Amino acid sequence: MDCDAFYASVEKRDNPELASKPVIIGGGRRGVVSTACYVARIRGVKSAMPMFQALKLCPEAVIVRPRFEAYVEASQAIRQMMEEMTPSIEPLSLDEAFMDLSGTTKLHGAPPAVMLARLVKRMRTELGLTGSIGLSHNKFLAKVASELEKPRGFSVIGEAETAEFLHDKPVRLIWGVGAAAQGSLEKAGIRTFADLLRWDRTDLHARFGSMGERLWHLARGQDSRRVARDPKMKSISNETTFSEDTADPDILQGHIWRMAEKVSDRAKAKGLAGRVVILKLKRADHSLISRRVTLTEPTNIADKLFRTARDLFQAVDHTSPYRLLGVGLSDISRAPSGIAGDLLDPDGEKRAKAELATDKIREKFGSDAILKGRALR
Repeated sequence: MDCDAFYASVEKRDNPELASKPVIIGGGRRGVVSTACYVARIRGVKSAMPMFQALKLCPEAVIVRPRFEAYVEASQAIRQMMEEMTPSIEPLSLDEAFMDLSGTTKLHGAPPAVMLARLVKRMRTELGLTGSIGLSHNKFLAKVASELEKPRGFSVIGEAETAEFLHDKPVRLIWGVGAAAQGSLEKAGIRTFADLLRWDRTDLHARFGSMGERLWHLARGQDSRRVARDPKMKSISNETTFSEDTADPDILQGHIWRMAEKVSDRAKAKGLAGRVVILKLKRADHSLISRRVTLTEPTNIADKLFRTARDLFQAVDHTSPYRLLGVGLSDISRAPSGIAGDLLDPDGEKRAKAELATDKIREKFGSDAILKGRALR
């Protein structure tokens, strides 16, 4: 189930004056579009599009800053409806999830198609939100089906008709095949699933590596992935787009600290840590810089994240101002029970203990109870 223009739909529900207007969720002319309602999408506005470009396409659009607490509340209400249908739910985001309804017909006295129709009806009548359903025999095809008739779509791809359905479809339907991958496939003469079927399995693997192996199976409508209720988190990150390009190192390092702290808070809240620290920079000309380093031990300590990301930042050749900066953690695992010492940073353990004590104060008195000076840059 994939909600229809979720953030924008929540805003229109909560503010009826927006009902017939083009609505874009995002922040500032220098930011990017989080989502847009279908009125704005008709004008060509898309998610992740730079805001200035979206406003050129749809100058009369109403810009609404995201209200994540409202979106989380709506998402939780939808999730509760899903839980009444099956415990086997794999969220992809706040507004989209896989559900495995195998074996639930006897339990509910109705087949999955009927139960899914009831779900979207409840969403509409009780929450004022709509969603699109994709029903099939595996995750790949269910995802494809959910996007066929949006908004308010309901599409079914049966196992018997899978080969016929896929035959002439473009390979861009495959989740994860973006512009770069599509270009590589086109160079190999692969534009449709029928083109894929003409390739030998070993040749696909030789040309595209592990992606080729995946393509061979998907060309035949095969996907053995299970619906995982608690899928393993692969990374935790935070980024921001500046209202004005900046090359000021103090300002940029202030942002690095705030992002490191947000990533750290998310990791600590989930009991997770990561071994790989990632720094992301985008220059004024939109060229992207990504740097990463692998730590000896996984961490979720903001101080460690900040110092590592700052070192990565200082090693970059700063030839122009930046419009975007991000900090992230990957190679995620359960957080260690203690604080690991570091021979190269003898004071690191002391700072980590101070940070954990600070966390307890912030938890009790609020996130602004204690601030580091670098947070004010």
